[in-house]
Amino acid sequence: MTMIDIKLIRKDPDRYVKAAKLKNFEADIPALLDIDRQLADIVREHQDVRTAQNAAGKEIASLTGREKEDAIARMAQLKARVKDLEDKRAQLQPEFDQLMLLVSQPPADDVPIGADDTENVEIRRAGEVPEFDFPPADHIELGRKLDIIDVPRGVKLAGSRNYALKGAGAMLHYAVLRFAMDSMIARGYEILNLPILVNDEIMYGTGYFPLGRDDAYLCERDGMSLIGTAEVPLTAFHSNEVLDCADLPKKYVATSTCFRREAGAAGKDTHGLYRIHLFDKVEQVVICRNDEKESLHYHHEILANAEAVLAALKLPYRVVNVCTGDLGQGQVQKFDIEAWMPSRGNYGETHSASRFHDFQARRLNIRYREQTGKVNFVHTLNNTVIASPRILIPMLELYQNADGSVTVPQVLRAYMGGLEKIEPSS
Repeated sequence: MTMIDIKLIRKDPDRYVKAAKLKNFEADIPALLDIDRQLADIVREHQDVRTAQNAAGKEIASLTGREKEDAIARMAQLKARVKDLEDKRAQLQPEFDQLMLLVSQPPADDVPIGADDTENVEIRRAGEVPEFDFPPADHIELGRKLDIIDVPRGVKLAGSRNYALKGAGAMLHYAVLRFAMDSMIARGYEILNLPILVNDEIMYGTGYFPLGRDDAYLCERDGMSLIGTAEVPLTAFHSNEVLDCADLPKKYVATSTCFRREAGAAGKDTHGLYRIHLFDKVEQVVICRNDEKESLHYHHEILANAEAVLAALKLPYRVVNVCTGDLGQGQVQKFDIEAWMPSRGNYGETHSASRFHDFQARRLNIRYREQTGKVNFVHTLNNTVIASPRILIPMLELYQNADGSVTVPQVLRAYMGGLEKIEPSS
């Protein structure tokens, strides 16, 4: 597995030390470079000894007597040295690889510096936040009265942070997923249906291991993991392949069930459907040429795709430029979309649009051949199109009526048999 280019780290180690600090990740760059130097010395000496072995082998054939015996003894010493060097390399290489797995991708220059999500910078707002002329209910109260959300039975089945959707609630869930998928197909994205259980190599390749391992549901007996997003199999779809430049960009979309342990969220967002263990998501992924301008272009494209879905649903939202401390290890830049959620009295994250440059491509070994014949690593990008049931929070709360009913967004009615309102059964 190839990770961040070691040549770049050698050239400017301070940049990667700074990146780790800005992103709040640990990475021992000095230790990494020390092992890198040791490995380089071993490689050089190994080549020298091999050259000496070849020369000695040719020389032995022309020698006799004591000279031949001495030459054979030297040959044995060289062979022992080769074995010693190979053993040292075998010992150091895993240490080097482990340290490389922890190196963070430096953020883009226009990423704001900050410690956590409270320091993300708002870029723009869209839509009007409504004012109610009645006391609005939150989505859980609405779901209970409409008999469309059942948290107690979800908890009974699978423990905390679980739920069940019923009747029109389940219909609304699938309707918004289908609408989002149809929107992406109309925009020219190719739909894929992919495994949601993947091997560890794919999790390491996309950057979810080792740092995110605690948040994944592991099937350890089989060395597999349940995905937390379709980004994982979508991005890894072309792992260990060399693509033709003419076939880029690759634009993919997939729906998947997603699983997250929320290991670091103890006591946080425990009410309702905001932070749960199981959800469904439509995800978009772009694989493009190794070009900064092109990568930035597609970053704004995938962001616009998601905004178009929220605009069609007529949900007020804002876009934020995510600060350094809220970025993932491999992300160069991330824009979050946050929909207005009345019960939270604030905007809540519903989408994350990220670009990685070649961080994931190197780990997954996804390359392309340019017209000149040169082989290069691709750039990868991804963004949520929609995630449900989190998106049901603003949908139910913003579309509620004084009589306790919820109006179905116009664009979803065709997916719900023409249903215009979800009303209490009694």
